Amino acid sequence: MAKWAPFPHAGEFDYSPADVQARWARLHAGDAEPLPKDPAVLQAWTHFHRGEFQQAMEAGLQAGGAGLNAANKAVCIYATYLEKKEKARQELFVEVARRAEAHALRDPQNAAAWHLHGYALGRYSQAISVAKALAQGLGGKVKDSLEKAIKLNPRHADAHIALASFHAEVIDKVGALIGGMTYGARKQTGLKLFQEALKLHPQSAIGLIEYANGLVMLEGEAKLADATELYERAAAVEPMDASERLDVALAQAELQE
Repeated sequence: MAKWAPFPHAGEFDYSPADVQARWARLHAGDAEPLPKDPAVLQAWTHFHRGEFQQAMEAGLQAGGAGLNAANKAVCIYATYLEKKEKARQELFVEVARRAEAHALRDPQNAAAWHLHGYALGRYSQAISVAKALAQGLGGKVKDSLEKAIKLNPRHADAHIALASFHAEVIDKVGALIGGMTYGARKQTGLKLFQEALKLHPQSAIGLIEYANGLVMLEGEAKLADATELYERAAAVEPMDASERLDVALAQAELQE
């Protein structure tokens, strides 16, 4: 496997497994992941929070079981923010989608596995174009997996965000009528999911970013000022780990354009 691009702020989150354990509730406010009992899984998450995404993937795969969530999330964050080659990005999302789906089928009560399947497919859909993904039948798979994640774990803020973004993206690309009739996408459902996500995790930089994007897709230019305010809130979040650092940097970059 080729060496992945490094996290650009190496050393900023120099956590030990004990540090991660002590900060677990805040670090996992978005995905509501239970604190692992297996030290190998905790080590995989430690790599993740430090920004050592390739090591997190390798350690998570080696640990297996709950470690697969750490591995798959590490791949998703890396592909979203740090992989520069488009073909490689798409391949990484497909890889996670396949692995997470297999994991979810083996362990159907695992909310994170369903979320990561839907999230990876959603990012892949954005990469190839949402319209093309809908034509390939991916929309239903994204929606079903994210809805399962929320049903299994109603406190999974990240699944709420991803499902809200699904509703917004579909309506933006095909319109409210076709989006609702064909794909079950609805404006009010999307807005409600964004709001619920931020109630669960008010300091979610990615939640604020996606809500801003979704507002403009669902409500149009009339909500640009509100969207800008959400981006400003995201840019002001104090990141607790490497993943959040990348989210905050995205918000800051958008505001400078």
